[in-house]
Amino acid sequence: MRWIIRIVAVLVSLVLLGVSALFLIPAERLAGIAAQQFQVATGRSMAISGSVRPSIYPVIGARVEGVRIDNAPWSDAGPMLEADAVDLGLDLAALIRGELIVRRFEAQGPRILLERQADGRMNWVFERLNDDGTPAPSTASAGDGRTPALSIDLVEIRGATLRFIDHVSGTDLRLDSIDADLRMPEPGGAGTFALSGLLNGQRFASEAEIGTVLGFLAGDVAAVRVQLEAGAAEARFEGRAGLSPLAAEGRATLNAPTLAPLLALAGQTGPEPLPAAARPLNVSGQVTLAPAGSLHLRDTSVGFGANRTRMALDLTFDGPRPRLSGDITADALDLRGLTGPADTPAAPADSGWSRERIDASAVDLLDAAVTLRAGAVRTDFLDLDAVNAVLTIDRARAVFDLREIRLFEGRATGEFVVNNRSGLSVGGNLRADTLALLPLIRQFADFERLTGTGSAELRFLGVGNSLDAIMRSLSGEGRLALDRGEIIGLDLAGMLRNMDMSYMGEGNRTVYDSVTGSFAIQDGVLNNTDLQLASRLLTVDGRGSVDIGQQRLDYRVIPSAMRDAAGAAAIRVPLSITGPWSQPRFRLDLEGLAEERLREERERLEARAREEVQRLEAEARERAEAEALRRLGLERQEGRDARETLRDGARDRVEQEIGRGLRRLLGGD
Repeated sequence: MRWIIRIVAVLVSLVLLGVSALFLIPAERLAGIAAQQFQVATGRSMAISGSVRPSIYPVIGARVEGVRIDNAPWSDAGPMLEADAVDLGLDLAALIRGELIVRRFEAQGPRILLERQADGRMNWVFERLNDDGTPAPSTASAGDGRTPALSIDLVEIRGATLRFIDHVSGTDLRLDSIDADLRMPEPGGAGTFALSGLLNGQRFASEAEIGTVLGFLAGDVAAVRVQLEAGAAEARFEGRAGLSPLAAEGRATLNAPTLAPLLALAGQTGPEPLPAAARPLNVSGQVTLAPAGSLHLRDTSVGFGANRTRMALDLTFDGPRPRLSGDITADALDLRGLTGPADTPAAPADSGWSRERIDASAVDLLDAAVTLRAGAVRTDFLDLDAVNAVLTIDRARAVFDLREIRLFEGRATGEFVVNNRSGLSVGGNLRADTLALLPLIRQFADFERLTGTGSAELRFLGVGNSLDAIMRSLSGEGRLALDRGEIIGLDLAGMLRNMDMSYMGEGNRTVYDSVTGSFAIQDGVLNNTDLQLASRLLTVDGRGSVDIGQQRLDYRVIPSAMRDAAGAAAIRVPLSITGPWSQPRFRLDLEGLAEERLREERERLEARAREEVQRLEAEARERAEAEALRRLGLERQEGRDARETLRDGARDRVEQEIGRGLRRLLGGD
């Protein structure tokens, strides 16, 4: 808008010149004088290829056709302004009083080029010539002693084309079919500005109200109200703002049923990025753009879909990357439908993990340290009762510090990491305590056959650009400990005791006291070798694999059921669990059962053999002891076994023989 004010101010002087010479100078000569005076006033060349028709009724003014204004000397992008016709009218009575009141300023089909040089120079800042011919800054503000105070009833620009080249940021914008209206009824006072047109193929309309136009253009802070519409999206700002330096403070709102129109204005094309579940997007809050360039949000509410969040955030730019910090809170969040692309139906439950490419580019945009607090959170893959977490992003690596997550009647802590520094990877170190198993397994595997509570620890790492690739690459380890619960739809003890497969289905269940086990994950396959289930009449040992990437089971459990409550010999029957985990198949492992029966028979025969060996050993020992007693001439004494009698008899016989030998040696009998 600054360039419009300055062009109007310069052309006013041309109108005065033209009107004063209306009856004295031919139109061609008048055009030459006007161009010469314009160059003296602005330092730019102006050419008028058409007619110049001054008028004095009903307003004093002139119509100039075929106007061309050259660009700044340092630009090679072409003329700054070309217009088919420019029509200007002034209030004669006000002019006699020494005031300039522009009753009309109309420009038909202008082609406008605005340009900012890399060193900060702008082509819409004109320079006039001093008496010695050197450039001097132009002054267009009221009260400078050269130009009377300026007020504008209406400035109209129709069918314009505007190109803005910014060599500082590398921006090259082109706006077509522009219609613009400017009003400033009081000299240097409040003004309104309306602009509509096409930008990057997207039609838009904007309006602005400024408390003090000339002061605002000079760098003063002024009251501002701005509104922008693109498609069905609407953005508003009402508060205070200044241009030098750029700063603003006030209330901002955004109502966007879709984001595509706004993104198109910024040059971003493609499908609608906002999922249907996140529409409409509504933002309202107190915004401060500090002179240093930092952005601060306070008392801010963000609504997307049925969700409402409260934010207090600060965005700074004084580091190697933008940095976001602050707090985000919500009473409840429903994030279902936000994990996939917009307007894409969910994949069937049995089709495996999604192969849609995960766009993790948001992790690369900035660094962050944001606290997240929310009540119940519902997502496509997990429902939470409460969330208290801290998100930290450093050089495309995001860490979710899970201080406390309430879920499935228990709690989880740990950290979850998304690393996009050199390809996408996800990992974590998580701990869960006293989780309710039935809702947990129902949520993840649509399986409703296990109740109780459990605790778990998990360390994992996955790499890939889709959920399917990540699940197939998973590695890690963990442990599981379940407290008392039930396996619904399966009575293992009854099945084993009666060898009857009918103990499955409605009304059957297996009660257990505990389940423990550990596991390791490699290439998306979980392996376990030490699963143990303990129950009063049943124990279960298990081992096998769970292919997480393929969502399949290959597991073998060996339940041991007591024959009765008195603890009679156990029956062991292996059970195989295979197939997709959404519909697992349970069947007796007949080969394992045969091996189990052979093992039991082998143990029985080995026991009988040991008994027979022990019996034969006892009989042989008795015969040997009897023969030894006979030869020694001893008799078994009451209350003593044969070995004791033999030992004592042998000792007596040895003593007797030693005594006889000594007597003979000493010459006795």
